[in-house]
This record gives sequence, structure tokens and C-alpha cells, in this order.
Amino acid sequence: MPVKNATQQFVPIRDIRDGVVILKNGQMCMLLLASSINFAFKSLEEQEAILSQFQAFLNTLDFSLQIYIQSRRLDIRPYLEILKERESIQHNDLMRIQLREYIDFIRSFTTEVDIMAKSFFVVVPYTPTIADVKSGISGLFPTQKSKSTPINEAKFAEDRTQLEQRVSIVEQGLGRLGVRTIPLGTDELIELYYHIFNPEDMSNAPKY
Repeated sequence: MPVKNATQQFVPIRDIRDGVVILKNGQMCMLLLASSINFAFKSLEEQEAILSQFQAFLNTLDFSLQIYIQSRRLDIRPYLEILKERESIQHNDLMRIQLREYIDFIRSFTTEVDIMAKSFFVVVPYTPTIADVKSGISGLFPTQKSKSTPINEAKFAEDRTQLEQRVSIVEQGLGRLGVRTIPLGTDELIELYYHIFNPEDMSNAPKY
């Protein structure tokens, strides 16, 4: 009887430390949470300027980027609990009735329509210059398969510095477009990847 492979064998991540994702093949990446732009509400001139600036930004890069958009069902239950607490301490009868009707409306509406929270991420990769790491595009879903390599702390610190320099370039380039970015920390990365590999568990709201 064939032995079933452990689930961990299908996860390309080896470790997450100091805000850096280390893949099993030795490649590294950092993730930036990016804000959105109301592009459709911009004038034609503003849209053309944004596109031109974005093109110029991409042309300055000598490394690849990955843009990842995540849509997650928003858990409305904590909000309803807060409303129930306020209802219980409300002394005005009219306000209590209106609050109860509002709670019923929210509960009914969310059972019929999925309320989604959408987040935008920019994946900044870095491939350490070691013999057993093949070159290629690294990101959330790498396709390469290679054996894990030992993590050397001094080498990790050096590679992390190189990766941070790339992140700084991306932050500055996107900042000129009006896009605000925040690097994800270790806890945020763990929470993000948990939901990526467990898409059926969409009950918890994003923590970033």
C-alpha cells in the first residue's frame, strides 16, 4: 500500500523569521501590504500619469515582483456582539428598538450576501547566491522543487539586507504612485499563509 505524503511536503515554505519567508529551495521573499487607488475616479490625465509612472517604476527594476490579491469573507460576528452589548446598556426604549432592528438587518443581510475583505500584496523575492538554489521567479506559489539547504545565520543576515534593499526600492516606487505599503511581520505572514493553504477556513478577519 503506498504511503500517503504528509501535508507539509506540499507546502513550499521552510521557515518564516524576522519578516522573511524562507522557501525550501533556499529562496527568500518579503511581502508588502499595499493600499489601493481609486483609479476609476481619476481624470483621464491623472490616469495616464499614474500608468506612465507605474511603467517607469517597472522599468527601473532588475528583479521580478509578484502581485497577490486576496479576497476573504469578513466575519461579522464580533461586530454583532458589540451591538448586542450596546443594546443591553441602552436606556432609551426607542434607541433600543432601532438598534435591535439594525442588528436583525445586518444578520439577515450577511446571511444572503458574503461581505468580502480584499487585500493587496506585493511579493519581493530574493535568490541567495548559493550553488543549490536555481534562478527563477519566487513568490507565494513557487513551482520549483529542490532539497532544503541549511540556514547559515550570517548568510541569512546578509541576504536579508539585500532583500530589504529591494523592498526599499519597491516602497519608494509605489509611494510615488500614491500607493502606501507596509511590510508584513512574522505573525502577519503566518496568518496570511495559513489562510492561503487553508482556504476553507475563512471565518477570521485579517489581522493586518
